[in-house]
Amino acid sequence: MSVAYFDCFGGISGDMTLGALLDCGADRAILDAAVEAMRLGDEVTIEVRHESRGHTAGTRVVIEVTERVERNVPALRGVIEDSGSPDQIKSRALDALNRIARVEARIHDVAEDDLHLHELGGADTLVDIVGAFWLLHSLDVERVYASQLPMSRPAPATLRILEGTGAQLRAGDENRELVTPTGAAILAAAAVFERPAMSLRRTGYGIGSNPAPGNALALWIGEEARADVGVTMIETNLDDMAPNLVAALCEDLMAEGALDVTVTPALMKKGRPGQVLAVMSAPERVAHLSEYVLRHSTTLGVRLRELHRVLAGRRVIEVQTPWGAAYAKVKELDGRAVDVAAEYEDCRSIARAHGQDVREVMRVIVDAARREVGL
Repeated sequence: MSVAYFDCFGGISGDMTLGALLDCGADRAILDAAVEAMRLGDEVTIEVRHESRGHTAGTRVVIEVTERVERNVPALRGVIEDSGSPDQIKSRALDALNRIARVEARIHDVAEDDLHLHELGGADTLVDIVGAFWLLHSLDVERVYASQLPMSRPAPATLRILEGTGAQLRAGDENRELVTPTGAAILAAAAVFERPAMSLRRTGYGIGSNPAPGNALALWIGEEARADVGVTMIETNLDDMAPNLVAALCEDLMAEGALDVTVTPALMKKGRPGQVLAVMSAPERVAHLSEYVLRHSTTLGVRLRELHRVLAGRRVIEVQTPWGAAYAKVKELDGRAVDVAAEYEDCRSIARAHGQDVREVMRVIVDAARREVGL
């Protein structure tokens, strides 16, 4: 799955979002298409340029309003609804706009239909919102994530837009607004506030209007790695158990549902050699496997650690060899094969049955599997 992660170390605004997306490779022509789709060509001009803020360089988007048209909230909705933008873009843009409208109506105690958003009600805000979601769509982003948000002097609207979204706020060092209502609304409508496990494909930086060093927004785009949360590691030290019994215990634990079992040599107290037994367990098997270790080993207690795993995709395929059919494992990332491995027990059986070296059997199976999956 293709994902985007907004690293908001310097805050976020609508124009910074556009800059970061363009810096990640989105087509500038899409911004022009957004303006044309909303029929705003007589009201705004867009300039895209390369700028730096301190040691950070990236793309700056400047949207100039040449003719200010006052619109109330229904009129702003109408511009988006009547535009020629794709339906998916319209729905997300309307979500972001409605979040702003609800909050402003609450702050000013005015019905939404009578509300004028003033500085947030111009054509530039419409371009920020529609342009951001259109550019994300053009980059084939399927899921959006965001970091903690720096807050030094947040506007009341910004805080209320983020209510209930799961946004994580941290104190900012600068005495200025770092997160604008428009930037907050874009994230509130699209993002999950956590950092994903991902393989990085490209990065970009959107430069803000303030000349302060570090006034930039980073964007990471890549493929999300599948994370399996809630895995528990059951560990114990063994220094008085025969090695053959430890080996049998490992096999038994796998049969009892352990995800993995390892034994690591260690030097125990009083200089005695021993082993550290580690059993990886799914949440629902922790109690059973902990009791099994206590019952079937010499230990007096176990340690439990909660862990996260990042897993590649895996499937098994059948391939044809000179000695008949055999199985191989295929490792996948983002749905594409990246490596293969022969099933060891198949290799042993074939080698014994046909008088072959097991290494040669493994090589033939791997070559056949790589051809099968196009590697």
